[in-house]
Amino acid sequence: MRSNKSKNTKPEILLRKALWEAGIRGYRLHWKKALGKPDIAFPGKKIAIFLNGCFWHRCPKCQLGLPKHNSEFWKAKFARNVERDQEKVVALQNEGWTVIVVWECEMKNDLQTQIERLQQLIIHHS
Repeated sequence: MRSNKSKNTKPEILLRKALWEAGIRGYRLHWKKALGKPDIAFPGKKIAIFLNGCFWHRCPKCQLGLPKHNSEFWKAKFARNVERDQEKVVALQNEGWTVIVVWECEMKNDLQTQIERLQQLIIHHS
């Protein structure tokens, strides 16, 4: 597990490069002043973006199974991950933030659509 990174993952870097190429700038990475330290935050616009890996955050679209060994441990761990994610979203929304969750599979399948979705949101918050 030690090799699993929480920051600067390949999907996160891919998303940031795509945002940059689309001319979307002014964001902060893992901004500590926002609850839950979103992967990408636009503090002035109060937009928080979480890029969730399908395995660790239990993507509802992928419906991945549990590991076969020590499955009770994994079930509890994944349940806590999902619960923590939801707590972060609710806490930010209560502070007036717009929260976007981008799933790893969505990026792999259609990165351009995700960038366009983020562009529209950011433009409308101007």
